[in-house]
Amino acid sequence: MIITVVLGLLLGGCGGSTKTVTVSSAPAPTQTTTPTQPTTSTTTPASTAPTQTTTNGGSSAPTHTAPAPAFTKPETSTEGLRGAMAVLASKGFTATDTSAYHPNQTLRVLIGTGAHSNDGYDKQAFFFVDGRYIGTDSTRPSAIVSVVSQSDTEVTLAYSLYRSSDPLCCPGGGQAKVRFQLNNGQLTPLDPLPPVSSSTGLSRQ
Repeated sequence: MIITVVLGLLLGGCGGSTKTVTVSSAPAPTQTTTPTQPTTSTTTPASTAPTQTTTNGGSSAPTHTAPAPAFTKPETSTEGLRGAMAVLASKGFTATDTSAYHPNQTLRVLIGTGAHSNDGYDKQAFFFVDGRYIGTDSTRPSAIVSVVSQSDTEVTLAYSLYRSSDPLCCPGGGQAKVRFQLNNGQLTPLDPLPPVSSSTGLSRQ
């Protein structure tokens, strides 16, 4: 205790003073505050508006896409039938019934009657492949011939048969059916074609 008092007197005599600083009197640390940036919410639109072009008048209109290229127009029944009838006319025949001509088939047929026939018993079948004329059923016409069935590549014709004494109006020999088939671009009869005339047997006239 004596030593402490002596040291205190010595220090006091020198004019020094001791200041005690407590933690509570220490200045508060400086805090740097960073301003909060506002949060921006970005929303992606569900759909994008079409590109617009501006005309000289200042108005805008949607940009249109060019249409797809046009391909060759399929043949219509009118076009196909008109061409087939023109072929018959060039051969001296006319078609009085065009219902047998099917433009949606590969093999097509049209029955023609001789334009100069007075009685109408002068018929021939004209064949076409995709609208292109390829020939007739026979080199000479028949008195009566009709289409009884057909498919895409086959046509069946029915020929009225005559006995030697039958008049043109009344064939008494029944019918002969002949199938014509398109094979590798060639028309082939699958059944025998009756003769155009006969003095002893049945014929097409």
